[in-house]
Amino acid sequence: MIRELTVADSLAIYQIINAAAHAYKGIIPDDRYHEPYMPEEELLKEMQSMTFFGWEEDGKLIGVMGFQPVKDVTLIRHAYVLPGYQQKGIGTRLTEYMRQITKTGSLLVGTWADASWAIAFYQKQGFTLMPDKDELLKKYWNIPKRQVKTSVVLRITLAKS
Repeated sequence: MIRELTVADSLAIYQIINAAAHAYKGIIPDDRYHEPYMPEEELLKEMQSMTFFGWEEDGKLIGVMGFQPVKDVTLIRHAYVLPGYQQKGIGTRLTEYMRQITKTGSLLVGTWADASWAIAFYQKQGFTLMPDKDELLKKYWNIPKRQVKTSVVLRITLAKS
């Protein structure tokens, strides 16, 4: 089941993000990886600027995805599924839900250039790598220059009626 998350869910969101982000260790640049990957204070700040949705099974939150309309697009932010539940369609269902509720014509997602599994996941969902990723990251995200250098952006254009 997908539901909108609140600050009351922040501990579960924090645990999911940090458990799933262990996959980045040794993959992304060492200066960009730290533990916890997303500190609680950063998560709470991020929650003020976006809406999180979660996949819940038997009362347990196991996947999360942030949704953030910015200017003329919508960003997918902080998409993570607990390691023991990955590759079971949860990320796909959350992504499909984002597609359904998006009011803009495009969904964008940024991820690490070396996170090949994340890139492959989004490409399987119909997203394409954007050649103008530096401009897109500067326009729609607020991230350090170092992260811009080591990231990619994928986009899907949505048919809106």
